[in-house]
Amino acid sequence: MAKARGLGRGLSSLIPERVTAPDSSDSPAGALERLESVPVSRISANPYQPRREFREPELAELAESIRQHGVIQPVVVRPWEGGFQLIAGERRVRAARLAGLEAVPALVKALSDRQAIELALVENLQRSDLNALEESRAYGRLIEEFHWTQEEIGARVGKSRSHIANFLRLLHLESSIQVMLAQQLITVAHAKVLLSIESPRRLKLAERCAQEGWTVKQLETAGKRGEVPAASRQPDDVHLRGVEASLRRRFGTKVALRGDSTKGRIEIPYRSLEELERLLELLERDSGTGPEGFVV
Repeated sequence: MAKARGLGRGLSSLIPERVTAPDSSDSPAGALERLESVPVSRISANPYQPRREFREPELAELAESIRQHGVIQPVVVRPWEGGFQLIAGERRVRAARLAGLEAVPALVKALSDRQAIELALVENLQRSDLNALEESRAYGRLIEEFHWTQEEIGARVGKSRSHIANFLRLLHLESSIQVMLAQQLITVAHAKVLLSIESPRRLKLAERCAQEGWTVKQLETAGKRGEVPAASRQPDDVHLRGVEASLRRRFGTKVALRGDSTKGRIEIPYRSLEELERLLELLERDSGTGPEGFVV
């Protein structure tokens, strides 16, 4: 069987291909890793899960796939207080519950608290669907709690040291701007520009950027020259704002309307091939004709 795409050295070393006896210093004597069917009612959440945003449309799609094909990739759990604590695979567990499954395939591992936290963080960082703030906070935890260097994190999750450093800088933004970033009202590129602007002016520009859908270039102009660029649409067009909000909920990403009520364009960003495929499936489902006519 081919290895799952996206597994780096960090995760592969924590989930070996064969069932082996764990280190006696970190796990109960005689405990073994095993693959079994685990009731979802006995699986408790992992408090160290870095993901906080779970998009309902994506969960619904995954639940439908699980109804048809089952859970293909096992989740990872550890024995915990008479049941199991989830280490990796929260989206699959949530979707399995939506699909009405009573049990899911799981790799049961005897892990220490430290191993469980590290595995949860590394597994999620190797995925492409964390939002920018979740990714930044996960890097911060690995540094603060486990004393990893930026180079060590990069080696484990397949990112450059400069990428790690740039994302860690996002944690210096005001909490309200971090919320905008988590909700994808602004992008990481916008956030980098905002970091070069002093407070409280930074917050005011961030709010206008999110409300009016500024490009990065517009924000740079406002930040460097003190000029406020013209809005890309009428700021008081309540109808367009409502349509935009509805589209964002539907597609689970930062959809932007450019123009006015008579003409304009719809922009739907994506951050990975998997997200592009998800958006195309949604567009195909809504149009009923397929994605061939869409320009992305």
